[in-house]
Amino acid sequence: MAAAATIGIMDGAYFVGRGEILSWINATLQLSLAKVEEVASGAVQCQLLDMVHPGVVPMHKVNFDAKTEYDMILNYKILQDVFNKLRISKNIEVNKLVKGRPLDNLEFLQWLKRYCDSVNGGIMNENYNPVERRSKGCKERSLKISNKSSKSLQANRLSGANSTDRGPCVGKVCNAIAEEHFIEQIQQLSEKIAGMKVSVDSAEKERDFYFSKLRDIEILCQKPELEHLPMAKAIKKILYAADARDSPLPEANEIITKSPGMFLDEGEV
Repeated sequence: MAAAATIGIMDGAYFVGRGEILSWINATLQLSLAKVEEVASGAVQCQLLDMVHPGVVPMHKVNFDAKTEYDMILNYKILQDVFNKLRISKNIEVNKLVKGRPLDNLEFLQWLKRYCDSVNGGIMNENYNPVERRSKGCKERSLKISNKSSKSLQANRLSGANSTDRGPCVGKVCNAIAEEHFIEQIQQLSEKIAGMKVSVDSAEKERDFYFSKLRDIEILCQKPELEHLPMAKAIKKILYAADARDSPLPEANEIITKSPGMFLDEGEV
């Protein structure tokens, strides 16, 4: 979406304080957050998008009780899928956000507030009930957990009864329990792989972003009217440094400090 693409790092959105951000979230979603770190799970971000784009976010899959990084990553996978559907090009730095670092989470919330304000002119949907939307997801997850527990209890009872009878059904019940256990393990591993894929995708996007910036700087320094300037030489000294162990910064500084007119062409000094 164009609205997302035009939010640059110097946009006024990134100067909104954490107090204003928290007040906005609490009023919008009827929450009582006290710190920006409390949104590290990604659930709040999912619901904010659910508010401005009704029906796009599968709220029944969003885990508001996520405590582990693994569960948080699953929430961010849902958020990334929604971004993809809406063609939002914002890079989600999952590895940083799940750590609960205040500045990283604040910056993402600042961007998200700016995005939400840009949709429909920032006018809130009066028919949106945030508490009801959250409770639906919690009820469905609770129901799934309850069903799993009931099945497990039922299987254990059958196993106990059959083992007492020593009948021919004992092997079948044991096989059924083992099969259910393996299926659950496969599902857990599949979810873990999906979470790792989100992390890899995020890292690749971040890598490509910074590489493109460095490439732009390189092209600029190679311009005939700029390539002989001391500043351009110093920048290229850093860009083309081959040894990662020794920093090229001292040599780059020396190029600049030894040049009396570092912003002038050598022929004009």
